[in-house]
Amino acid sequence: MLDIARRTAFGAVLLLLMPAAVWLSGWLWTPGENSAVLRALFWVTETVSKPWGILTTMLLCAWFLWCLRFRLKPAIGLLLILSVTLLAGQFVKDYIKGEVREPRPYVAWLGTSHEMDVSAFYAQKSKLRAEQVKTLLGDNVQIPHWLNKSWQNDTGYAFPSGHTMFAASWALLGIGLLWRRKHYKTVTFLMVWAVTVMGSRLMLGMHWPRDLMASVGISWILVTLACWLTERYIGPLTPPPAENQEIAQRE
Repeated sequence: MLDIARRTAFGAVLLLLMPAAVWLSGWLWTPGENSAVLRALFWVTETVSKPWGILTTMLLCAWFLWCLRFRLKPAIGLLLILSVTLLAGQFVKDYIKGEVREPRPYVAWLGTSHEMDVSAFYAQKSKLRAEQVKTLLGDNVQIPHWLNKSWQNDTGYAFPSGHTMFAASWALLGIGLLWRRKHYKTVTFLMVWAVTVMGSRLMLGMHWPRDLMASVGISWILVTLACWLTERYIGPLTPPPAENQEIAQRE
C-alpha cells in the first residue's frame, strides 16, 4: 500500500504543478484568446465530455486489460474496480459542486461584463441558463460560436472539475497499475493528456486553478485505494516471469 501511495502521490504532484503555477502567477481567464488554439483545446476536452468520454473509457479499459494480461475472472474484477473508481469520482464531484456552488469563470465574466446577476442565473433550471447565455452572447465577436454552444451545454458549478478528475484518475491509474510493468510510454501519454485536459478547462473559461488542484487530490485518494484493491484482490502489479522477455524487448 505504501509503495502504491508513493507512486501515485508522485504522479499527483506532477499533475499539480501546472495549476499551482497558474494560481501563484495570478493569471485570470479573459475572453479573446487565439481561436485556433482554443479550438484545439476544445477537442482535447471533448475526449472527456459526453459522449466521447464513454469511448475514451472503453478504449482505456481495453488497453489496461491488455497491458496487465489478467485472466478472464481477474479482468472482470479489474473492470469493476476501474468503473467504480471513475463513478465514485463523479459522484463526489457532483456532491461537492452542490455544496460549494462556485460560479464558473465565464459566468463570473458575464456577471461583470454584461451586468448579469450570477445568483439569479444559478437559481434557474439548466435550460433557462443555457438560453440566457445564448441571448447575452448572441453577437459577441470575442466568443466563437462553438464556444458559445459549449458554454450553453455546461452551465453548472465549477468546483471541483469533473473533466480533470476523469483525466487525472486515468493518469494516476497508469502510474499505479502500469508503472511496474514498465509501460512508460502509456504512462507518459496519459500524464500529458491529463495536463492538456486540465489546461483546456482553464483556457475555455470553465474552471479556476483551485478547481483542478482539488480534483487531482480527490483522484489521488480514489486511485490509491483502487490500486491497492487491485493488488490485494485481483492480482500482483509486478510482472510475472513470462512477461520479462517482452518487457526487456520493449526497453
